[in-house]
Amino acid sequence: MQIPHDTRIALDTVVDLVNTAPDGGPGSAPADGLDDVDALYAFARLHRVSGVGSLDARDLSAVQAVRDRFAEVFAAPDAASAAALINRLVAEAGTTPRLTDHDGYDWHVHYFAPGASVADHLTADCGMALAFIVVAGEHERLRRCEAPDCARAFVDLSRNRSRRYCDGRTCGNRLHVAAYRARRKESGSRA
Repeated sequence: MQIPHDTRIALDTVVDLVNTAPDGGPGSAPADGLDDVDALYAFARLHRVSGVGSLDARDLSAVQAVRDRFAEVFAAPDAASAAALINRLVAEAGTTPRLTDHDGYDWHVHYFAPGASVADHLTADCGMALAFIVVAGEHERLRRCEAPDCARAFVDLSRNRSRRYCDGRTCGNRLHVAAYRARRKESGSRA
């Protein structure tokens, strides 16, 4: 699956945004990763969200609400449900596509209106990235980790759509080691 660079960046951003939530499920973040305005500033800097001015508690609350709605997209049972959620999100953000080449970046599309709030900026850019996945017929690539003690979101960009864990080095490796040890223990008890 060929994904444009900007779309890939927005997909990484939406995954990281969703994963800041302490959703209470297995493997959830122990605390809200966006629990104050400073954390929101740090998130915006980390993800190079352009045009972020001063932020306040209203911005924080709006981004947390958007985060919850993006989590619904990852939980959508089918492409039609995901599309309906994405359409509502993007429409509410007042999406206004325009070409720009700011800050030394080549030409790319911004989907948010000039002067948009950080929540609308994230909603528009990340919503359009998720729309790209749905349009490509790849909704099933929007996943949650299958490790029993983890529920982190990720986008499966493997060729054969076979990725099951948010991180193969942590969740995947841990489960493979546990399965190996269980097999060894089982084979040792039969001897």
